[in-house]
Amino acid sequence: MMLDWKEYKGQIAAAVREMAALNPDVVRAYAGLHHANAKAKHLDPKTRELIALAAAITLKCDGCIDAHAEGALRAGASKEEIVEVIGVTVSVNAGAAMVFSARAIDAYDTYATKTETKT
Repeated sequence: MMLDWKEYKGQIAAAVREMAALNPDVVRAYAGLHHANAKAKHLDPKTRELIALAAAITLKCDGCIDAHAEGALRAGASKEEIVEVIGVTVSVNAGAAMVFSARAIDAYDTYATKTETKT
């Protein structure tokens, strides 16, 4: 196991309780957003959790991965479905990196053009 997820969940909960004591409005607003999404009617809970898990992986958020892996399991997702979600997530992130890489070429070309015009 890479991480003791149950211990980590406790650490996150403690930190959120501390934040709630110092700034309850922010934590309450986040909880409201979470509850509003849970009431959505067009996607079933399993689909919402699988989408959330994909986003969590992309954002590299261990707390989100913890919450949504458990949420997906509770909503009936199988390990095979989780692996498919991971495959889609990896593919989309690779595609985004490929497309966004054009910016690196553009930046290089910008500076290369300036260097060529100086000589």
